[in-house]
Amino acid sequence: MTLQERLDSDLKEAMRARDATKLSVLRMLKSALNYAAIAKSGTEAELSDAEAVQVIRKQAKQRQDSIESFEKGGRAELAAKEKEELSILNAYLPQAMSADELAAAVHETIAEVGATSKAQMGTVMKALQVKVAGRANGKTLSQEVQKQLDS
Repeated sequence: MTLQERLDSDLKEAMRARDATKLSVLRMLKSALNYAAIAKSGTEAELSDAEAVQVIRKQAKQRQDSIESFEKGGRAELAAKEKEELSILNAYLPQAMSADELAAAVHETIAEVGATSKAQMGTVMKALQVKVAGRANGKTLSQEVQKQLDS
C-alpha cells in the first residue's frame, strides 16, 4: 500500500468517524500532495512515496513553526490545535533515527567521503541526506556533522 493509498483510506475512516480535526488535516495534506504532483509534471502525475514524505515533512515543519510562534505570542489554544495537527502528520512520516543511529551514520559518511574539515561539510551533507532518506531533519543532520567535524 503506497502512502497516498493509505492517506485515502484514512481519509475515509475519518469521514466515517466524524473526526473533524483529522479529516481537515488529511484533506489539507491530500491537497498539498496533489499540488506537488501537478507542479512536478502535470495533472496526471503521481508522487513516489519519497516525494510524498518530503511534502509531509514540509507540512509538519510549517506546523512546528506555527507552534513556536503561537507559544511566543501567548496563544496556547492555537498552539494546542497545531500540536494535534502535527501529531496526525507525524503518523505518516517514517520512524525517526535515534541519536546513536544518527551519530553512526554521520561518522560512517564522513569516513566514506574522507572529510577532515568544515569546508567539506556540503559534500558530507549531500551524501548523508541520500543515506538517511528523510528519517532525520536537515537541521539535526547539520548539527551532528558540525559536531563531528569539529572533534
